[in-house]
Amino acid sequence: MKKKILVVDDNPDIIHMIKDGLEQLSQDAQSYEIQVAAGGKECMEILKKGQIPDLILLDIMMPEISGWDVFARLKEKPEWRTIPVIFVTVKVDPFSKGFGITTADDYIEKPFSISDLKQRVDRILSR
Repeated sequence: MKKKILVVDDNPDIIHMIKDGLEQLSQDAQSYEIQVAAGGKECMEILKKGQIPDLILLDIMMPEISGWDVFARLKEKPEWRTIPVIFVTVKVDPFSKGFGITTADDYIEKPFSISDLKQRVDRILSR
């Protein structure tokens, strides 16, 4: 059965790169169903409709609702609390990185290689 991954980012190029990259690398291994949200608000709408992914790849710096706020809202609802989250971000300051590493399942800095992302996704989804 395909694992569902929700990619949340306000940059369409990043969404395209992640979606296409994971789909290409997953053809003969673990396959994924990739859903995308163009920001935190759209992510919350998807979750409220009951479309619960197996993993969320979450940007931090987004308009309207930041990735930090989305993450906090995930932890408020029992049905969302256990969804693994990987922050995928350009924020590399010590506070952001430290907070992200200790609270989320992983923290990936942009730019990144799609093969590294796939390895990390595979590791988390195999738990």
